[in-house]
Amino acid sequence: MAARALLIMLAVASAPSFLRRPARRLAPAASPLFASFLVEASADVGGSSGGSSSCNGKRRSRDFSAAAYASIGGVQTRRVRPAFLRGGAQDTFNVDTVVRSNATSTTEKEDEGEYDFDLLVIGGGSGGIASARRAASYGAKVAVVEKGRLGGTCVNVGCVPKKVMYNAASISETLHDMHNYGFSGYETGAIGFDWGHIQRSRDAYVERLNGIYDRNMLNAGVVRLRGSASLERVEGGNGSGGGVVVNVSPEDGGNATQPTAYKAKHILLATGGYPTMPQGSDGSVARHAIDSDGFFDLESLPRKAVVVGAGYIAVELAGILQALGSDTSLVVRKERALRNFDELLSETLDAEMQRQGMNIYRNTEGVDRIIEDENGLKTVLLNNGEVIEQVDVVIVAAGRAPAVESLNLAEAGIEQRGGGYIDVNEYCETSAEGVSAVGDVTGRVELTPMAIAAGRRLADRLFGPPSFQNAKVSYDNVPTVVFSHPPIGTIGLTEQEAVEKYGSENVRVYRSKFSNLYYGPWKVDPDDKPATAMKLVCAGANELVVGLHVIGMGSDEMLQGFGVAIKMGATKADFDSCVAIHPTASEEFVTMFPWGLGSEASGARVSPLNGAAPPEPKID
Repeated sequence: MAARALLIMLAVASAPSFLRRPARRLAPAASPLFASFLVEASADVGGSSGGSSSCNGKRRSRDFSAAAYASIGGVQTRRVRPAFLRGGAQDTFNVDTVVRSNATSTTEKEDEGEYDFDLLVIGGGSGGIASARRAASYGAKVAVVEKGRLGGTCVNVGCVPKKVMYNAASISETLHDMHNYGFSGYETGAIGFDWGHIQRSRDAYVERLNGIYDRNMLNAGVVRLRGSASLERVEGGNGSGGGVVVNVSPEDGGNATQPTAYKAKHILLATGGYPTMPQGSDGSVARHAIDSDGFFDLESLPRKAVVVGAGYIAVELAGILQALGSDTSLVVRKERALRNFDELLSETLDAEMQRQGMNIYRNTEGVDRIIEDENGLKTVLLNNGEVIEQVDVVIVAAGRAPAVESLNLAEAGIEQRGGGYIDVNEYCETSAEGVSAVGDVTGRVELTPMAIAAGRRLADRLFGPPSFQNAKVSYDNVPTVVFSHPPIGTIGLTEQEAVEKYGSENVRVYRSKFSNLYYGPWKVDPDDKPATAMKLVCAGANELVVGLHVIGMGSDEMLQGFGVAIKMGATKADFDSCVAIHPTASEEFVTMFPWGLGSEASGARVSPLNGAAPPEPKID
């Protein structure tokens, strides 16, 4: 006991000042921060930390599942992502012995309608954790329900590991091109690639991020409830969320224990989504193909791969495999991939993928069935009659669905729209009082930074100062990057969308297509050099930039700054007023012909046109 008391004193002394202040509506018992700190410390002393667990020096089997999907129900299904089963962050504490002992204090809870938490988040992905930490920073009492590894799709089987593999593929492309700059060794086979090496390094990096998420939650004072959650409506009581309570089923070694009901003033659903898998005409597609999550479980580089899908996930995975040396085919249902993007982007990417040697099967209407022989090689039969033989791996990236099946939404009075997505208003509120939703589960701009922004703004409105009482996130002009080969950057309206919205007579489009200076010394025909293509879509007499699209080397890194300009209402004249950085590809956006001859209208509050002085900060 003396040691425990000393540990608490050390925790209090070292904690940031805002954590040492009593949280609003915090029960008199020990705060979740210190309770979890004790158990975390004891776990470290016992020799278990990070993403692995041990017992008496022997490694214990890991049992972690999808952060988004497995958070929402007690029944596991075949859609649990296999890539999550490799391990994860440690349990922060035992749900029953620590959290409930803190949550059942009486005096303050009676005044607050017997709430266990001010905010209870279901789903430990990027959006849920961002909202939880922001709410905790205002002094709210917050918990996150999650049984898988923290970080959700992005950290575990999405943005982060995908970008690692994209980087590996980009290095492969550079090595292939290096002879154009006088380097040798590629043609002689002196350079090799070890898939297992990058896989192990990638997975170790992801596990480190899992631990960082866990520690950040701990440092913010957010309680972690490990288990599966579902919703239940309680009639005629002091229930939270308009009568909605959260039932959490802790799990120990896969054996679910009795659920524990928690009441919260606000409930946030942030369970994310999962990749869908078509069955095919005889169920063979689901049996013999893997989904986009399964890509990260591949133990070796496939000799021949087929990627099915026309969205950004499909073209990203196909580009990675092709660049690393796989004989890669892309199967699309219609004419080409990325049909919902601006035509400049989809057409240029299509041409570049073919130039790189990728096989594209068009107008297929998808895969009919897959036949696997005794050696594991697959024959892929497409719905248009075409056949692809001797395939090692078939990856289906044909769509995603919200992870809501076990949330019990109908029971809780939460409405859904097409595709099963949770219907929310502009403030992320669902049809059930006190229940909100953010991220992929809502189907609105399914991007990690969007979920983070929505989660933070929700917490600002619920727990922040009066100035944030109407805080909400904007889903307009969201910059997006596709890590294809070459990469794509896009924000705002496509040319077609702009014409439909404003009329062709009110839209002016500026285009440019060229070869990056990187390819200048290459002794090849100019038409064989990879292309960079750009487009500015402007509308109105002031030529407001309503869309910006780019494909080519460096597109991913150049878009963010232009995104800020477009969010601020930049016009073509504003772009022209910025002096170019030479020689770069991005300078093309501020020098597009005709330069400086259009409408002298600025979207800036302080015009930068005609040599105007720069704006000055407001000093109180």
